Amino acid sequence: MNQDFIKYRKIIEQFRGQVNKSDFEAKFVAATKNLAKTDKFLLKMELKRLATPCNRLIDLRGLVDGECKTYEHDKRPHFLDDIAIRAFEENIAHYGSYTFGVYEAVKNTENNFRVIYQKEKSQLDLAEVPDNNQKVFDKTQYSANLLSFGPYYNRREERMNFAIPVLVYIGEQELECTSSDLSISGIKLRVPLSHTVKIGQTVELRFSGLEQEFKFGQQNMFAYNVCNIQVLDNIQLVGFAREYNADNEKDGFSQFLKGFIQGNKRRYKVNLDNTISALQARSIEQYLLPKVSELPIFLQKQGEQLLPRYAISSPNNQQLIQYWQDESGKTTLHNLATEERIKFLLNSSRLSKTLRVYSFVHQNKGKSYFYSMDERQLQADKSFAHQFLAFASSKSSFAISELSLLDNDSRFAHSPLTIRHLLAKKDQYLDKPLSEEVKKIISTLPYALVVTDVSDQHSRLDYQTLTYQELNTQKLRHFGHKRLATPPMIDIVGINYRNQRQEPRFKYITDALVQHDTEQFVGQSCDFSISGLKIELTESTELKKGNIVYLSFPKLQKITSAFDLKALPYEVMGVNKKKTTINLRVHVENHQHIGRAFFKLLIDKNRDKLTTDEYVMMIPGLAKSLRNMYAQRFTIPGLVIQTSGSRYKIETLCCSGEYGKLLPHMSQLSDRSGYYNLYPLLSNLAAMNVLTASLKKMQANDVAEHLLLYIAINNSDQLIENAVTTKLDSELETPELKQMFIRNALKQGQFYCVKLVFSRVESPDMNYLNPELSYIGSYAIHRGKQIEHDIWSVAGVGQIIDITEEVLFRHKICSSNASTSNSVALEQSAEQAS
Repeated sequence: MNQDFIKYRKIIEQFRGQVNKSDFEAKFVAATKNLAKTDKFLLKMELKRLATPCNRLIDLRGLVDGECKTYEHDKRPHFLDDIAIRAFEENIAHYGSYTFGVYEAVKNTENNFRVIYQKEKSQLDLAEVPDNNQKVFDKTQYSANLLSFGPYYNRREERMNFAIPVLVYIGEQELECTSSDLSISGIKLRVPLSHTVKIGQTVELRFSGLEQEFKFGQQNMFAYNVCNIQVLDNIQLVGFAREYNADNEKDGFSQFLKGFIQGNKRRYKVNLDNTISALQARSIEQYLLPKVSELPIFLQKQGEQLLPRYAISSPNNQQLIQYWQDESGKTTLHNLATEERIKFLLNSSRLSKTLRVYSFVHQNKGKSYFYSMDERQLQADKSFAHQFLAFASSKSSFAISELSLLDNDSRFAHSPLTIRHLLAKKDQYLDKPLSEEVKKIISTLPYALVVTDVSDQHSRLDYQTLTYQELNTQKLRHFGHKRLATPPMIDIVGINYRNQRQEPRFKYITDALVQHDTEQFVGQSCDFSISGLKIELTESTELKKGNIVYLSFPKLQKITSAFDLKALPYEVMGVNKKKTTINLRVHVENHQHIGRAFFKLLIDKNRDKLTTDEYVMMIPGLAKSLRNMYAQRFTIPGLVIQTSGSRYKIETLCCSGEYGKLLPHMSQLSDRSGYYNLYPLLSNLAAMNVLTASLKKMQANDVAEHLLLYIAINNSDQLIENAVTTKLDSELETPELKQMFIRNALKQGQFYCVKLVFSRVESPDMNYLNPELSYIGSYAIHRGKQIEHDIWSVAGVGQIIDITEEVLFRHKICSSNASTSNSVALEQSAEQAS
């Protein structure tokens, strides 16, 4: 309907299909007596247009949120879903034939993606101009489904969606059931809930629906075993697998089913559930895992010890990695993952316990000395605990980490595609099995230690309210870590799905001068390859992508006379958000570039001495295997942020295990079974405005940003908007207000404090996703289009880091110290008064 006639919708609905009736004119005049002549004329023309016969075919595949099928009218095929068919038939009844009114009604059903987008956009516009007398948001349900990363199952046989009557014989009992899908070796049946079956039970099936069209001879009863039972919306779905033996493994019935499915799968469609769920999870995995903010460390069994061996790095956990590096850049993660801490977590693994570690780094004569004290040690010596925390927080390097231990399962090191048996030859490299070398290494990695930063911007200031007067330096030395002559070897492995680098990069720091027009910038190289390098500048720059700059390397020039390393032309390929880091590529003005020749020679002569970039592994396939194993045990909940018109929506949670108490609580708040209500996270308008504004400005290579949320849940109140209170940390401006919020929350119910870490994402590697996407599209083009749309709609990801325990510990220790200080001050003032 034309936007000009929206206000006359009721009149148009009233006169649908009545333009050609004899009493139309009289009724129309009566109904429009209060309208202007011009409006009356235009409205009558619109009604006549809608009643004009139409010969357009309608194809809604990929345009609606529904399953489309062929629908014939007057021997002309249309592709419509169930809602569109109802709209078609309803309007045909009014208009009497296929007219433009019918066509437009079908094209504008409520599940049409264009209509959904327009509704969301109009709601957003209304929200931006709120009525002062009304609440802007009264929404209490922010439903999100939970997505797990694997395991992804590869079906040995294709299943065809096929509904036929099947008789089930359990002993002497006969049940009439209907099939849901069918394969050569199995079948899924809708079994009445009144009848119970058990997994492992053997039954006999008779395919009565097929017998009406095909003859099976004397053998018409086939033995099947119950494999799985599922109840969905009061429907009991039971999976059966055929019982084979040497006599019936390749019998006539199996051959019949093979030919029947092959000949009819285009008509009845293949069951794509496992491929669709795998593809959806794989695509989100590509977005989320490269942006993790925690640091997974794989522990290797060496004799009787468990030692850190591989650490998975991402741009968002670089701060953790760099924190535990000494002055020479070597990792000292063994100081954090000590033998005692690993043993404690190992003994507490069944209880899913975590362990907080408080640390700082002392610099002396250019060397780094690491000190740390975990919560067990703090509890064991409470008097010194206050002194340690006070002294540690006085250092700028003060940090709080949380350790948790995960079991590794080597079975999940390889993540096969669900259609591996159908892969084209050019795609078979995507599903390579593990090499024997990788299997051997994986078998020695029974656990992963996950390090999470649970500090916030207030941690250090809060602990600084404690005092460390008369610090016991002897005890402090006890918590210092010795500098080992030969520390354990820990390899840093990068998570990377889409490695577009054409050349290996090497880490190397040297001074560089960058000249652009009349400006000169000073910086240092971070890494380099033959054709490019990354420069970290001492101050921000106005350089843009495409600018040509001229580089000079004063220190490198001193070690070579064969190359003139001054004013070498490079093109700017990227600049970070802070405009302090630039990525450069050689710019060839003539036939040769001196910089490229110099760095090629430097690499060739010093390959053994240079440190390769973390994304380059010496053992092919190991990085992918470690990534797959961690994905299976991914416990810190992730959020998928998708675009929806001009706004963002969050409707997907990612997690492979229970984490904290907030997730189960959000499940209880949901009015939909199997879903989570994100109201405690998304209901605060100020927080969502900050997230939206920040995400729009962010680039994919920018460091993650975070929000700190204080959440109170009152269990006694049934109304969600009254039961849940969420505050952004900036709304609780003083420590007193924060402590008051925490006390009130604990009195009335539960208190949670979470860090919401969010990042902009890069585009996924579609080469890895395309085989399964194409397979889905070949049987259900609309589902394929919808999944592809969902993949490309992801703008960012987030993680919910629960720091409640640390905040409560800090609140308790600092508030008790404050009350002690207040009582001492009162006593002193009383003495002075007397």
